[in-house]
Amino acid sequence: MMLLLIFLGFIAFTITRFIRQINQYERGVLFTMGKFSRIVEPGWFILLPIFHLLKKVDIRTKTVDVPNQEVITKDNIPIQVNAVIYFRVMDAAKAVIEVEDFIYATSQLAQTTMRNSIGAYTLDQLLQERTSVAGLIRETVDTASDPWGIDVQSVELKDIILPDSLKRTIAKVAEAEREKKSVVIASEGEVLAAKNMADAAETLSHAPGALHLRTLASINDISSDQSNTTVWMVPVEILKALESFGKSKH
Repeated sequence: MMLLLIFLGFIAFTITRFIRQINQYERGVLFTMGKFSRIVEPGWFILLPIFHLLKKVDIRTKTVDVPNQEVITKDNIPIQVNAVIYFRVMDAAKAVIEVEDFIYATSQLAQTTMRNSIGAYTLDQLLQERTSVAGLIRETVDTASDPWGIDVQSVELKDIILPDSLKRTIAKVAEAEREKKSVVIASEGEVLAAKNMADAAETLSHAPGALHLRTLASINDISSDQSNTTVWMVPVEILKALESFGKSKH
């Protein structure tokens, strides 16, 4: 029984000290006597503690928040911009050997690149071409991080925060633009109404009896009201007839 316990203890000690497990989403960077030896694929690996050093690298896509950055646009407007960057390790050896902390280094690189890139755009260009600006930042960060074995998959600009004074100015401009459109629409309506009235008057003046029919229709409309006021409508033709009759007597 004692021998069995000793044997089991030796097996447990061997597993914990000499056997390492590399998961499917990881790669192992193996150093032998301080020198890079090879990349260890997923599975179990026998490690000699005195001679070997194993660094595990997660190769899954990582999401890193780029905090608010104070940026001056090309037209000298101070804004704050934050973003999110998606990247993954393509070469585990480079990610361990070439840079101390590849996640921190990639985040810092994204921050400086974002400040420099956005400073080349005006505010209007930035608001209208957000996707293309993010694409430019991604390309720059991806190229700069190639020596670290990093593949930058995407960069998204999350928020563009404007100063309060600029927000009020933009709101006033938008309100003035709405009022301008309202005035233009109203004036166009008045022009159209005046044209229609002129066309109607022209038609009534050339159609015999048309004015009488229009007068009768107006009287009918007015009489349908429950008002106590009585309005007498005299056709213009009657006035003209009376005027002609008076002239003939003279």
